Amino acid sequence: MSSFVIALPDKVNTILRTLREHGHEAYAVGGCVRDSILGREPDDWDITTSATPCEVKALFRRTADTGIKHGTVTVLMGDDGYEVTTYRIDGVYEDSRHPREVTFTASLREDLLRRDFTINAMAYNSEEGLIDYFDGLGDIGRRSIRAVGDPGQRFREDALRIMRAVRFSAQLGYTIEENTRRAVAKLSPTLERISAERICTELTKLLLSDHPGELRTLYETGITRVILPEFDACMETSQNNPHHRYNVGEHILHSVEAVRADRVLRYTMLFHDIGKPACHFTDAQGIDHFHGHAPAGAKMAVDIMRRLKFDNDTLHRVETLVRYHDINMGETPYSIRKSMAVIGEELFPLLFEVKLADGAAQSEYRLEEKRKKIDAWKNIYRRILEEKDCLTLRDLAVSGEDLIAAGVQPGREMGVLLRRMLEDVLQYPNHNTREYLLKQYLG
Repeated sequence: MSSFVIALPDKVNTILRTLREHGHEAYAVGGCVRDSILGREPDDWDITTSATPCEVKALFRRTADTGIKHGTVTVLMGDDGYEVTTYRIDGVYEDSRHPREVTFTASLREDLLRRDFTINAMAYNSEEGLIDYFDGLGDIGRRSIRAVGDPGQRFREDALRIMRAVRFSAQLGYTIEENTRRAVAKLSPTLERISAERICTELTKLLLSDHPGELRTLYETGITRVILPEFDACMETSQNNPHHRYNVGEHILHSVEAVRADRVLRYTMLFHDIGKPACHFTDAQGIDHFHGHAPAGAKMAVDIMRRLKFDNDTLHRVETLVRYHDINMGETPYSIRKSMAVIGEELFPLLFEVKLADGAAQSEYRLEEKRKKIDAWKNIYRRILEEKDCLTLRDLAVSGEDLIAAGVQPGREMGVLLRRMLEDVLQYPNHNTREYLLKQYLG
């Protein structure tokens, strides 16, 4: 027991007090305790108790049986819901994720013993203070991710904990304790049993953390060999080229760290050079080249993201940015307008961020020249926006209805005609008038 004080929300205190007044033990538990100690605002508050689910339901007017099989009842207070779970001991894990059955217990210590890491195995209430059987508070001080008890047993129970160890390390800036890290490496092959959706969730949280370079730990412990073998090939591919100072994988890691924490941008940097190993060529002078790696990488990114069950919108955005990340646009308004038309108005400004992050992970060779070129593109782009130039078919002064009224039949001929008009006004924005386009293209 510790004198550490946590300011519990009123509704959480009400639930704890109600349970305790009726003879039951009750504590806030897990991530909410950890985050409170770290001075962070918890996303939610979980409660553990010696009361059975039936006893919990009898004490509160509004409840929902959200996980009754595993002892969890959600107590509803106003618009908020709080998961209240009975102390339990997990049975045999048959799928490396879920116990076949659970047994309720009267021991808080036994309940905390089944949890993943010491920093997530602390409990708290206002009367007793912090309950910390496994020195989670000490591990916070040591900035360490350490499994509760035997790390091998914890990971065999739930293989997703293997990725969670690295993800917490990335989110908190902690190191993984030596025995825990060894178990991560030894049992990483068991991640094959975990669903793609859960793998994707953990990978995304890691990528969006303050330390996305912890992807390196996924590689070093064999995790990417299971979930992202394409990245392993990148870590084994050299880049003996004046433009680079790292191998392909290390370049990817540094570029991911160089871009802001946006889901599309971070995944774009993860995949932007994923096609390089397949396109690797070394010339007679020993210089490495990767011709065609951008379209190859775009295709691979689609395959990987489908494998990881990404939504189609994110998949499309990342694919587009990977495909065009290496585009060398001319420094004219026409070339920028044409690029914007191809890439899309919404994604185009993200391309600047991608190119800057890519450059930040390269060598100093011609780096200043590259940055000046990006600045020139940005200036032209801003002028195009200010002048509201036509960039898409919907911006044309002539519509399909206008062409039908002029006698053009719907179909391929109309599509070709509209695209010719668009190409015209991309080059000469002042041509985007109904009078000019109809006269020029229909006589």
